[in-house]
Amino acid sequence: MTHASPTPSRRRRLRALLALIGLAGLALCLWQTAQVAREQALQALRDDAENELRLSVAGLTGHLSRHDYLPELLASREAVKRFLAAPTQQDPMPLNRLLDRFRATADVSDIYLLDRHADTLAASNWHRDSTFIGENYRFRRYYQQAIQGHKGRFFGLGLRSRERGYYFSAPVWLDDTAPSARPDGVMVLKILLHAVEQSWAEQDAELLVTDGDGVIFMASRPELRLTATEPLDAAERAALRASRRYADAALPPAGIRAFERRDERARLVDFTAGPLVGERYLSLTRPVPGFGWDMHILKPLTPVIDAQWLAAALAGGLYGLVVLGGGIGWQRLRLRRERERFAERERRTLARARDELERHVEARTHDLTATNRRLSDEIEERRRAEQRLRETRDELVQAAKLAVLGQLAAGINHELNQPLAAIRAYAENARAFIARSRVEAADANLGQVIELTERMAEISAQLRQFSRKSGDNLTAVSVASCLDYALRLFQVRLGEGDVTVERHQPDDELWVRADPVRLEQVLVNLIGNALQATAEGHSPRLTLAITADHQRVHLVVADNGPGIAEERLSRIFEPFYTTKAAGSGLGLGLSISARIIDDLDGRLEVANGAEGGARFTISLPRDTGTDTPAFREERLPHA
Repeated sequence: MTHASPTPSRRRRLRALLALIGLAGLALCLWQTAQVAREQALQALRDDAENELRLSVAGLTGHLSRHDYLPELLASREAVKRFLAAPTQQDPMPLNRLLDRFRATADVSDIYLLDRHADTLAASNWHRDSTFIGENYRFRRYYQQAIQGHKGRFFGLGLRSRERGYYFSAPVWLDDTAPSARPDGVMVLKILLHAVEQSWAEQDAELLVTDGDGVIFMASRPELRLTATEPLDAAERAALRASRRYADAALPPAGIRAFERRDERARLVDFTAGPLVGERYLSLTRPVPGFGWDMHILKPLTPVIDAQWLAAALAGGLYGLVVLGGGIGWQRLRLRRERERFAERERRTLARARDELERHVEARTHDLTATNRRLSDEIEERRRAEQRLRETRDELVQAAKLAVLGQLAAGINHELNQPLAAIRAYAENARAFIARSRVEAADANLGQVIELTERMAEISAQLRQFSRKSGDNLTAVSVASCLDYALRLFQVRLGEGDVTVERHQPDDELWVRADPVRLEQVLVNLIGNALQATAEGHSPRLTLAITADHQRVHLVVADNGPGIAEERLSRIFEPFYTTKAAGSGLGLGLSISARIIDDLDGRLEVANGAEGGARFTISLPRDTGTDTPAFREERLPHA
């Protein structure tokens, strides 16, 4: 017992040491993997930047150099020399128009002619407010180079237009044969730099062009233009103001800061100010041959950072798997030993629990058997009660239908007596015609007899169909056909009561999922109630409407009777509740109708109309599988 207490302490120290070793190994693995991934991603990013920078330098050089020949070509034209020989004695407009035509053809900004004193004599922009005519450009380097007899080049801000441009110049000679001859004028061409910068905006990088003073005069990002890569001292600013290259532009620092130099041409930079603050870039520099400029490309380091995170995550995951595998192996060994000891204890415990459980199960089984027997008896009794309830409900529905037939008996008797009287009259006439050998007349009377018997058979079929018991299977039912059938049963009452029937329904036939017999019973009951409600009124009117939405069909039966009192609306569908006089009804019709519609997965609702009278609305599920002509032809109305 004296040696047992130090064991847990040694185990805790061992676990802590293993945890520290594991964390140190993880940190080393992540750091090393991230460094390797960083170098590879930087090299790939530099290769892409090198290719893009080379193409951009070539594009800039080509765009500017393609107009190098034009000033010398114009300087050699006879019209230019003739005008320069005596400018005060000639009209400058022909030369202005000539220069403007060359400007439009070459797609450059401006072309203008200076005399030997650097005064502008003619220009392609003579018609603009910012014309160069009359301006003196003795301070411009392109004039100084050309007046010495050489081709001139210059870039800077225009004094009047304030636009950045590149200038080409060439001397104009009236006599170049004498050894001491000097140029008599200078032809100048100006190119704007916007077109090149617009093409740079499509690249996934920032492009900058700097002059020998480190001033950024071209950039894909407008905010970086006319800024300096390094702060300018007083002497540099004085020299730039003297040359008037950038007019009076402030030339503030661009805020570029290099935090890692890779080699002579590549470095990693960020920005301390300006629109690119918060981003890091790989900066690559390449000289622009023939112009004395440097072009810089800034590629975002986002791919490098993403590659570092991805590599670190993969390395961490692999390291974790290795450590996890080792830990699992050690845990499995320890758990196996624990499991063996635990299994032995569990075997003994389970043996005791099994014996106890068997005693409880035996006692519980006896109780459950008795309970199940009682439940079975209750279930059987409930089933018989539900069966009796269904039979009673069906008999009640059938009785309600027969009650409606009783109400219609007078009208039906009238419908049958008229054909019977006519049949007797036609039969007697036929006997008389046969006795007189008038066969054709007797045959016509017999034909009328046949038509009248068919009419009586149709009336009988309607009564037989209405009185039959309904089924439980729901089918596709035409709403308009059910409504027509119900109206035919009330044809005599409608005529005797001079009831106006208004029907509103769409042109296309609508179908619902229902039992046709039960739906017709509900319609007969609602129409019968409506006729009773309008019997004592003036100009009785029965309104029947059919509407539909995407899922349901709505059928409305409305009258212009006295309506239903508001306090009775909530009880109108209760069994044995009626608003009729004593002896006029049992109050079961609307209750049975509501139950039928509910069994058809529909709703029967009641309300008073805005212009008076009661308004009953039946809503039933729409049958959407009845859109084909073949189905409509197959499912003709059952009446």
